[in-house]
Amino acid sequence: MIITQTDLEGAFTIDPQPNRDPRGWFARTFCEREFAAHGLETRFPQHSTSQNVKKGTLRGMHFQRAPHAEVKLVRCLKGAIFDVIIDLRPDSPTFKQARGFELSEANLRQLYIPKGFAHGFQTLSDNCEIGYLISEFYAPEAASGVRYDDPAFEIAWPLEVAVLSDKDRGWPDFRT
Repeated sequence: MIITQTDLEGAFTIDPQPNRDPRGWFARTFCEREFAAHGLETRFPQHSTSQNVKKGTLRGMHFQRAPHAEVKLVRCLKGAIFDVIIDLRPDSPTFKQARGFELSEANLRQLYIPKGFAHGFQTLSDNCEIGYLISEFYAPEAASGVRYDDPAFEIAWPLEVAVLSDKDRGWPDFRT
């Protein structure tokens, strides 16, 4: 695996290095030793999958408030997504900065999202599946978010939004 720091403090891309042969390929997507060597979270008690039928579906921007803040390791298992993270940590040098990454079944890239970040994505193809490793158990009372189109973050989504939940439409603007 190639673990690369992004320009947002504490966020990393993880690029598996597949071993290919006539059968296909095999790749490690997580290694406790390699993650620990980079100072990354190695405990992921919750694994989740998101299935999205229609291209242009947008989910986000979600996070859990402390003390239930979570690290996420996200990858696209089927199709392609534009995955976006926002640094919401007031003491961070990259506070309020957002970045987008293409994750797909073709590029195998994963995104390591630290605590204190909002996360969301837009599907770039029909019938996408996204897998998550999550460092904390879901706590409904800590669930929160910010609007996907909040002008404070200037996110340039690649497609017109085709599907959006009422909950995601109703998140408030970010307040410092």
